Amino acid sequence: MINRPEPGPGILKIKPYCGGKGGHMAGNVYKLSSNESALGPSKKAQKAYSDAVASISIYPDGGYVPLRQAISERHQLRPEQIVCGAGSDEILSHLAQSFLQPGDEAIYSAHGFTIYPLITLAQGAVPIAVTEHNLTTDVDGILAAVTPRTRIVFIANPNNPTGTYINYEEMRRLHGRLRSNILLVIDAAYAEYVLANDYDAGIELVTSSENVVMTRTFSKVYALAALRLGWAYCPEHIADVINRVRLPFNLTTPTIEAGIAAISDQRHVEASIAHNETWRDRIFEELSAMGLHLTPSVANFLLIEFPEDAGRTAHDADAFMTARGIFLRDVSDYGLSRHLRMTIAGEKANLAALASMLDFMSST
Repeated sequence: MINRPEPGPGILKIKPYCGGKGGHMAGNVYKLSSNESALGPSKKAQKAYSDAVASISIYPDGGYVPLRQAISERHQLRPEQIVCGAGSDEILSHLAQSFLQPGDEAIYSAHGFTIYPLITLAQGAVPIAVTEHNLTTDVDGILAAVTPRTRIVFIANPNNPTGTYINYEEMRRLHGRLRSNILLVIDAAYAEYVLANDYDAGIELVTSSENVVMTRTFSKVYALAALRLGWAYCPEHIADVINRVRLPFNLTTPTIEAGIAAISDQRHVEASIAHNETWRDRIFEELSAMGLHLTPSVANFLLIEFPEDAGRTAHDADAFMTARGIFLRDVSDYGLSRHLRMTIAGEKANLAALASMLDFMSST
């Protein structure tokens, strides 16, 4: 027998996260697989990032005070309840690290973001997937799955990759029936895109509770995906815990400065949201007219269902589109083998995707 270091329980059960295929768009190649912003970052954010390069020999502000202040002013929050991370993924990982122990359970929606079971297994805990209802988080199903070992409930709202959401009343009902020692984590990465009147990103529940955290990101509507910047609004005692376990200087100075500039440029954000609304509706209508079934979405992507007939499956469509330089997202690792997810992109990419999908549907 060979003696060697062995990882903790659960680590080798993890299937490494696989992002959407494709690199940067170039020539006639279009990446519609990662829900990146259609309009790109604000020019103000780009300039702030560039200007900050002059100071990269100096350690960044470990408490990123100006960034937390900018977020607090935008959303009317207390800055001491805001923590930031290298993407919201890092914050989610810290929550699992801090509140899950081996044998504990974390509940998530069956087609929810695949990072939830990953970070759960990394702690030796048990991920519990709950079946969705019409591709939407099932509150009653989640409540029925709660056991004495439950410690965290992860809810992506809106959900990725389905694009569906649960309204404020349902989220409040879920929270009200959870034990007070269960942490409810509301992952609101796509919140800025949601214009529905009955939606709340989670701010009110965090403000009025001791066991709710809302996470957000600068990767989507603010288009800073490459910089890895996320934030969370937490009760102070949870913010204190995250600040104890996060690495020092986890954000770079250029990232901090770009984030401050991005959140201040709401005109650019509004343009991105308007573009998304227009093209999401148009793509939904045109793909539906081709005979495809789509799930109504409030985010910046659409989930497309394909038939199981030979030559017309999601796998066939993915191969057809990829061969033409159009990269959609295979979501079979989310348990959706009959579907592809399509990001709402810029006009040229959207038109190319629609034309190619029409060719696919016409050729089969």
